[in-house]
Amino acid sequence: METPFHLNNKTILVTGASSGIGRQIAISCSTMGAKMVITGRDKTRLSETFSQLKGEEHFQMTCDLLKDDERIKFCEAIPVLDGVVHCAGIVAPVPTKYIEEKHIRQVMGSNFEIPILLTGRLMRSKKIKDKASFVFMSSISSHFPYNGGSLYTASKAAIEAYSKNLAFENYTKGIRSNCLAPAMVETPIYEKTKEGMYGVDPEKYPSLYPLGIGKPEDVANAAIFLLSDASKWITGTNILMDGGYSLTLLVK
Repeated sequence: METPFHLNNKTILVTGASSGIGRQIAISCSTMGAKMVITGRDKTRLSETFSQLKGEEHFQMTCDLLKDDERIKFCEAIPVLDGVVHCAGIVAPVPTKYIEEKHIRQVMGSNFEIPILLTGRLMRSKKIKDKASFVFMSSISSHFPYNGGSLYTASKAAIEAYSKNLAFENYTKGIRSNCLAPAMVETPIYEKTKEGMYGVDPEKYPSLYPLGIGKPEDVANAAIFLLSDASKWITGTNILMDGGYSLTLLVK
């Protein structure tokens, strides 16, 4: 049956594909027919993701996308793309009064600089097809702050603003850009986030989600939608995925 939701004949890049949401998005996209290009900094874990991809003609490359030479080399090596999902990122919670320059460099480098610099290099290298789709990973925390999360939330708010500009500057080519803003999802980062919640009982969080804590598959399905032709009329948006968490705030 023909459906606009498949990814047949599309080549999709996923960064941060060595674990968590990035890994699941890569696997799910391959299941929907995409040829995958995946990258990450951990060679062993990236290979584990690669081994789980469905289909053939996939490509993997380990590199540090913060380094100019590795980013350039990566862009030269990969095929032309129909879609990009920026999943690489870190949490690294720090209370506001303890933030130092090193913390800013660490969080903004991974969460903001990498996707922006990589996107620019891909476009200058003519690796992005007309009518391609960019998907950036934001977070519900860009709208709902939490203790120790000022740098993380700032980096995600910045990504949302950048994504809208990217959409605006490239709509004449049919190139779209959107963000996904998940709340808590059961990944290794989720566990680290719980450990770093200052003054908050993380065990109470599940009860705040009417539909439960999210799964990586939930985010992957939304990413597939934004990469597919089914979303060809959607650009410059930010899709909140929170299992009803924001609804609970209305009754507090």
